[in-house]
Amino acid sequence: MPTATPSFIVAIPARYGSTRLPAKPLREIAGVPMVVRVAQRALEAGASQVVVATDDQRIVDALQGQGVDVCMTRADHASGSDRLAECAEHYGWADDAIVVNLQGDEPFAPAAGIREVARALAEDDAPMATLATPITQAHELFDPNVVKLVRSITGRALYFSRAPAPWARDAFALDRDVLPADVPFLRHIGIYAYRASFLKRYTTLDRTPLEQAESLEQLRVLEHGFPIAARLTPEPFPPGIDTEADLERAERWLAGH
Repeated sequence: MPTATPSFIVAIPARYGSTRLPAKPLREIAGVPMVVRVAQRALEAGASQVVVATDDQRIVDALQGQGVDVCMTRADHASGSDRLAECAEHYGWADDAIVVNLQGDEPFAPAAGIREVARALAEDDAPMATLATPITQAHELFDPNVVKLVRSITGRALYFSRAPAPWARDAFALDRDVLPADVPFLRHIGIYAYRASFLKRYTTLDRTPLEQAESLEQLRVLEHGFPIAARLTPEPFPPGIDTEADLERAERWLAGH
């Protein structure tokens, strides 16, 4: 049986500007702005506090009456993690507070998954935790837009990569269209939990060679020697929203539920 869910905060970075999908947080899915749907998911998960970190008054206005806090942050942050670190300072979160970083383009993130990443951090002494799900199709493994996670038998991340990993040498020498059943191929899910003290420290760490090569911020944590707890999600995470086509797919997905 899973242990009780610890108290946790959900922080949602929501930047107005987006090159691929302008005004993304305010784009509507079945008449509801995306950022509102994400905030509702965080509330459903049972967070003790839900904070949307933004740089635009229009997002603040859209969240009026939703029962969440909105933290106006600087517009020049390089990443969502930097934006959340400003929130941690603003609210004075305790060093051991669990902060879940829920991306602002995940309007269908399952409540069980949000709770699970918080639980993963609470049950590990790593300063950060994340989730993954099994890869079952070969095309996913070979897709550089699908981030792969390799983890240890103790449930910690060994590496994240856009390349196929791990490489099943003997099986792939014969056939790359079918995945061998005995290899743990995992797709990384981009939800994170941090202890508030580490969230603030993370943003002070220098960028690293592997992080820049793979364009994966989480590698900065591993390269600086910090562990990341990695668990399987208890429920699937539908894909996030990055493009107009994604919005259309989301409308169809919602109509079917």
